[in-house]
Amino acid sequence: MRSRRKKPTSAAQPRNILFLMTDQHRLDTLGFYDGTPAHTPVLDGLAQNSTVFTSAYTPSAICTPARASLITGLHPFEHGLLANYEWNSGHREELPTDHAVFSHRLRAQGYNVGHVGKWHVGHRRGPAEHGFDGEHIAGALNDYTNPGYLAWLERHGHPPVGLTDQIHTTLPDGSQGHLLAARLRQPTEATFEQYLADLTIERIGTYAAEGKPFYLNCHFFGPHLPYLLPDEWFDLIDPDQIELPASMAETFADKPEIQRTYSRYWGADGFDAVRWRKLIAIYRGYVALIDHQVGRILAALRDHGLQEDTVVCFTADHGEFTGAHRLNDKGPAMYDDIYRIPALVHNPGVRGDRCDDFVSLLDFHATILDVAGIHPAASRGTSLLDPSALRERREIVAEFHGHHFGYSQRMLRDRRFKLIINPEGTDELYDLQSDPHELRNVVAVPAYGEVVTDLRRRLYRILRDRGDRFAQWMAMMSGIPEADRIRPETAVESHVQ
Repeated sequence: MRSRRKKPTSAAQPRNILFLMTDQHRLDTLGFYDGTPAHTPVLDGLAQNSTVFTSAYTPSAICTPARASLITGLHPFEHGLLANYEWNSGHREELPTDHAVFSHRLRAQGYNVGHVGKWHVGHRRGPAEHGFDGEHIAGALNDYTNPGYLAWLERHGHPPVGLTDQIHTTLPDGSQGHLLAARLRQPTEATFEQYLADLTIERIGTYAAEGKPFYLNCHFFGPHLPYLLPDEWFDLIDPDQIELPASMAETFADKPEIQRTYSRYWGADGFDAVRWRKLIAIYRGYVALIDHQVGRILAALRDHGLQEDTVVCFTADHGEFTGAHRLNDKGPAMYDDIYRIPALVHNPGVRGDRCDDFVSLLDFHATILDVAGIHPAASRGTSLLDPSALRERREIVAEFHGHHFGYSQRMLRDRRFKLIINPEGTDELYDLQSDPHELRNVVAVPAYGEVVTDLRRRLYRILRDRGDRFAQWMAMMSGIPEADRIRPETAVESHVQ
């Protein structure tokens, strides 16, 4: 059921914004998305009084491109941060200085603007260089060597980080691969997640005392792997409760070979069902730990009497495989496991509902500005304060540019079908009505010929209109009518009279 709420008449007045974000978060871990088993009472309770978006997608299932799109309101191909710098394959490492981010517009409107937690927008330039109050905690993972965290541990008498029960992948040559999970020899009160929640609570108190409207991020690094958890969360969920993903039946037949290669890289076939159930249970325990910390942050809002004047947003930069399609992490495969994201907006005094229309992470950029009474003219997104504005969307489009190496893909997903263009040679089409787990690539099945043609042309037109030069490849290679094609102008042609 789509939301019927109206945009509040007070939207032009400054209001606080608390923006909660997780990293690599699957929807099926959350009770309000019908996840089972779910141990997320705080977020489930928030969702009861929020607009929950059931068809939300990231513009790119990689941290840096997605997060840069959030703060700029631009598609990844426009802002140019196309890969995480740790695995950079020759792409830009910092946002161009001429790209405006929403923090500057909020400050001009009289807002305090703060950031706590994961940044991962570029390499060296952190929150302060982009107009946020807050420390630059660099990298993709919890930084257990961070001086602030170490001082916090010492100040509270907490023990240092230590690991047992480590779970690793096995690389193709038989050697030990990635650390996926481990038992953390610390109490919950000493975790990096508790540290980030404490910083957020402290910042809420500071902003409350100043009396100005504020925008505040709390971006957790989890549930991104490795899942390092204290006993109470590591053992929270009985592995026997876990149902293995249906897409573990993946064969990679008629699919790009890179998917099979990635599966070998992640050693997905090195675990039996018992080990997979335990790993998935630990992952869900990580989500429960974050839910617990979100509860502490929301309690701080209430303690300062700010709950009625604070819009709370919750989302993630992208999802995670966690065994789905015999894969882990994310990568060059545009399945819903990593492209679909949780998304909700809690707007005090406005009745929430469930909205099934297509939503992008980019829409949160426009929403943030709209809450502050700033016209989001430069944003590629649409404000989520008025979900009715989303109803004309027939599809969602996403892009990928590589992770460990350069690898371009584009995706168009509508209500029934998903088309993925892979220039290496094997495109993909999934009929989500008959194949919701995206196991059968039917792009070459004659019965779907007209569907493929239609989707290719729709995707081409969208990319062409956006200015995405991937459209030039599609113009020549994807059956686009010659009259509709854009052609790259050569140096010779440009000088011929």
